[in-house]
Amino acid sequence: MKKANLPQKICHVCARPFSWRKKWEKVWEDVRYCSAKCRATRKTSAANEGMQ
Repeated sequence: MKKANLPQKICHVCARPFSWRKKWEKVWEDVRYCSAKCRATRKTSAANEGMQ
């Protein structure tokens, strides 16, 4: 697979596009976040929304 032809998704937290990575090969359908930081941000923001 060439880099120009890699599939992309939009991050659910930061709304930036990110490309397929080899480490996501088996779980690509389940990937929602571009990074661990965005995944952690989502968890903390969801918890904060429930407190209000």
